[in-house]
Amino acid sequence: MMRRLIPAVALLTALSALTGCGGGSANGDDGRLSVVTAFYPLQFISERVGGDAVRVSTLTKPGAEPHDVELNAGQVGQVADAGLIVYLSGFQPAVDDAVKRNGGDRGFDAAGTVQPLTAEEADAHAEEEHGANDPHVWLDPERLATIADKLAERLGKADPAHAADFTGRAAALRTELTALDGEFKTGLANCARRELVTSHTAFAYLADRYDLTQIGITGIDPETEPSPQRLAEVAAEAKEHGTTTIFFETLVSPKVAETIAREVGAQTAVLDPIEGLTDDSADYFSAMRANLTALKLGLECS
Repeated sequence: MMRRLIPAVALLTALSALTGCGGGSANGDDGRLSVVTAFYPLQFISERVGGDAVRVSTLTKPGAEPHDVELNAGQVGQVADAGLIVYLSGFQPAVDDAVKRNGGDRGFDAAGTVQPLTAEEADAHAEEEHGANDPHVWLDPERLATIADKLAERLGKADPAHAADFTGRAAALRTELTALDGEFKTGLANCARRELVTSHTAFAYLADRYDLTQIGITGIDPETEPSPQRLAEVAAEAKEHGTTTIFFETLVSPKVAETIAREVGAQTAVLDPIEGLTDDSADYFSAMRANLTALKLGLECS
């Protein structure tokens, strides 16, 4: 029995060595602030705002579905050693737990920097499946700009010598995001329909921002299988609204969307929630503009 316990004790000792230090080393050998981000959109703004004064890593690998990410011992060690951890509470439970246990006061929670959608706001832009608990706040460019502004403030506290640079880069990013917001408002101003049928309810913030109505086949969790009743309801709603395109996501199987499309005689198209990128040449802006193109085609906007 004692011999069986030895490997377990050794593993616990190794994990303690990785996670027990709490404060970690904020700066690497190059003097840059170490910033650990939870998933792509937070990595994107951290790189844009931090510039060459920070060294950014992410806990979610490119192309991985971030909702249910599990952290290995090395990644927990990254959290423990980071100068700043940028995450979105309620989106990735494993990351929330790692920050709580090992992040000390070095966590920057993006969810606490912007006003979330109320149930009434979400329901005003949804049918059947509401998105009041939708975490995809970055699909609203203006809210993402606010998160970037708050991140600049927090980076400035961690690295006062570069505070003005962080603020300047956040302001430049806001200008770009405001321009993107204008492109969406113009592009989606005149459409044949405003009902957005999606494989899962990930677009409440986008729908609210641009006055669309989201009809989600499944709820917030992309792995949830819709019931036959729900499939029939969405098909009926799609027929009622003359839907010609059913949208599915880059990191989720298109089978459910294809089922509805066959039922109503529609086509399918990708609408990216931008949780993670699969194309190395893409970034947040190119992914959002691809979404705008898909929406304009799918909703027949002029």
